[in-house]
Amino acid sequence: MRISDTSDRWWKNAVIYCLDVERYLDSNDDGCGDMRGLAQRIDYLAELGITCLWLMPLNSSPGRDDGYDITDFYAIDSRLGNFGEFVEVIRTARDRGIRVVMDLVINHTSDQHPWFLASRSSTESPYRDYYVWRDDPPTKDQPSAFPNDAKSIWEFDKKTKQYYLHNFYKHQPDLNIAHPPVRDEIARIVGFWTELGVSGFRVDAVPFLIEAKSEAGGEDSDADASDEPLPDPHDYLADISGFLARRNSEAMLLGEVNLSHEEQLAYFGAGERRELQMQFDFVVMQSIYLSMVREDSRPLATALADRPELPADCQWGNFVRNHDELTLDKLGDAERQEVFDAFAPDPDMRLYDRGIRRRLPTMLGGDARRIRMAYSLMFSLPGAPVLFYGEEIGMGENLAVKDRYAVRTPMQWTDGPNAGFSRAPADQLVTPVVTGAFGPEWVNAAAQRRDPDSLAHFMRTLIQAYRNSPEIGWGDLTILKHGDDRVFAHLVRADIGSMLAVHNFANAPVELALTLPDVAPGSRLVDMLHNGVTPIDDGEVTLRLDPYGYRWLRITSDADTRLG
Repeated sequence: MRISDTSDRWWKNAVIYCLDVERYLDSNDDGCGDMRGLAQRIDYLAELGITCLWLMPLNSSPGRDDGYDITDFYAIDSRLGNFGEFVEVIRTARDRGIRVVMDLVINHTSDQHPWFLASRSSTESPYRDYYVWRDDPPTKDQPSAFPNDAKSIWEFDKKTKQYYLHNFYKHQPDLNIAHPPVRDEIARIVGFWTELGVSGFRVDAVPFLIEAKSEAGGEDSDADASDEPLPDPHDYLADISGFLARRNSEAMLLGEVNLSHEEQLAYFGAGERRELQMQFDFVVMQSIYLSMVREDSRPLATALADRPELPADCQWGNFVRNHDELTLDKLGDAERQEVFDAFAPDPDMRLYDRGIRRRLPTMLGGDARRIRMAYSLMFSLPGAPVLFYGEEIGMGENLAVKDRYAVRTPMQWTDGPNAGFSRAPADQLVTPVVTGAFGPEWVNAAAQRRDPDSLAHFMRTLIQAYRNSPEIGWGDLTILKHGDDRVFAHLVRADIGSMLAVHNFANAPVELALTLPDVAPGSRLVDMLHNGVTPIDDGEVTLRLDPYGYRWLRITSDADTRLG
């Protein structure tokens, strides 16, 4: 691996932190977080070790889908601040070595967007083809992405007597990506925010974005929505990526592509043609939960073995929780029910019959051993770790808040009123704070910052170990066989170093005998999370793990000049 391969591919070893500005810190006491509040917490993120900040939607919006229903792609929600304050966040983060990416939500708009208002004003409107319209919905209709909220992806408009397409909520009409003026607008949106200093975008709902919209819903769809020829969907994604690279050569696209590994590979692009630089690995995420339920590493090992080889400049985004429901859609029905029974026994904890609306610490009953093992595992896997705000302190959810919003509660800064998030009256907060055993009295950043045994300190240690192990982002994975299915053991190797990680999924101590392939004579294992050195005897090593134990071990020798 050469410097020329790594210097501008920062996402290969990024530590990404996702946050919702309106729920992070309120600086003006109106009950809503804002840019000024976020700017005050950049040093907190730098101290944690974050290298990339991902901002959830911050555009103008009616707020019917937490900002994903946009009315102006070139404006900031006035509750969050203005462009001056946004640029201050970008600049402050850059000064601390943190890049900023933001959500790119261009599959749909709000039904209050001026484009859609014009589109539905008349069938002769020049904006009519900005959206997908039909005289009749296809007979082979499909349910919405949110099946509890809409049975169809087509909604009848009484004024123009036609149906419009919406893969999500009915108040979020899909844009017609086949229409050249729409594609020009998307390029302007990407270019606009790039000029303000963002280092890329998390692209929302990519498969819905690039599908052939005029064929949506089935083979018998009418073709009267647009006279435009259908673009090749992957060509279009490559066009966006190429445009972004011309504007900012270091920028990247992180895609939400919840498909099989084989299908995901196409979204990275082929050869020199890049589409997405990063994608979230939903398959591995779901396998981690199944392995935890069964105390059996085999589901995870199978999912990782199924990962295709990526182009050199591409990367997986590893996560155990995000801002949506914890989807289990890639598991079989019986497997999904296993996870539901263990981690969401109350039906109110589930959503859309496919996911869980809880955070990891509550699913694991607050067991610090399992929580730390899960995060250790996530950081040790080849790829770049992605954290959702509050994970670093072990925040829980508020099930009294509907749907996916249960996990989108105010950040818990202190044990004071409103968790230190805002000085506004509690009934004026954008979302109620968490209560009970995971409320701010017990879980908050201020207390953990002072406690060397806290989860926050552990997360800082993990992040430092990850940043000291660039092979995790660049190296090759070897899953070690050893005869004990309770333990997952893997090597990650590159010409810059090698590390071994072992994780015990079981609530029982384990003694593990491992054979390490191609280890130089005189090598040893240096413990990266604890003190200690373990000799390697002719490629053989014996390790002991506590219940739900974990170890990171660097393979080193006298000739190695790297720090442990």
